[in-house]
Amino acid sequence: MIDAEWWEYDEAEELAEAVSGDIAYIIGQALEARGAAMIALPGGALAAPVLAELAGSDVEWRDVTILPTHDRLVAPTDAASITGQLARVFLPKKARVLPLAAGEADAQAAGRAADARIADLAWPLDAACLTVTADGGVAGIAPGADLEAAIAGPRARRAIGTSAGVTLTGPALLSARTVTLILSGKAERAIVETALKQGAASPLPIGRLLAELDMDIDIHWCA
Repeated sequence: MIDAEWWEYDEAEELAEAVSGDIAYIIGQALEARGAAMIALPGGALAAPVLAELAGSDVEWRDVTILPTHDRLVAPTDAASITGQLARVFLPKKARVLPLAAGEADAQAAGRAADARIADLAWPLDAACLTVTADGGVAGIAPGADLEAAIAGPRARRAIGTSAGVTLTGPALLSARTVTLILSGKAERAIVETALKQGAASPLPIGRLLAELDMDIDIHWCA
């Protein structure tokens, strides 16, 4: 089992400040070492204050590429688009925000298009920030038929279509130099604690994903 270090906060704002500080530091290290950085970020309510705090960091955003960890099958201009959420926060900072979905109606076609679109980026990711759903899903990977292909598919494949939309694959996320998990509420914490104990035998996407991780992970949780 991987070594997971838990960081606990009373408020989402405290979590956001800590996580954004960590990611900003990682970006700064990447910029200093290679002149560019690439990160994957989630969307949604829990991520929103993290994104806002991160956007306010003293980072040279022109040299940063941002991908959503996953997205829905809607155009980036749609209110439900995670790419759209990221773009509204980071495009004004001059960061490069790349979509996983571009309005395709078919998930498999969208996955293939996304995979081709991001193939020539400077992999691996410098950081991947992940959230968990109430059913143990992670990064748009839900329990069910899509699990094996998304978690354990070919390492050369970096994006895949799922029943929920398009997601970065397990190998793409886990190749990141740093992987961070953010959670909210007792139910989500219980899910992750159970998944960590189950390891590779877990039926939950978060359990399977963490079992494949070959580094320690920081888990940031607020009540």
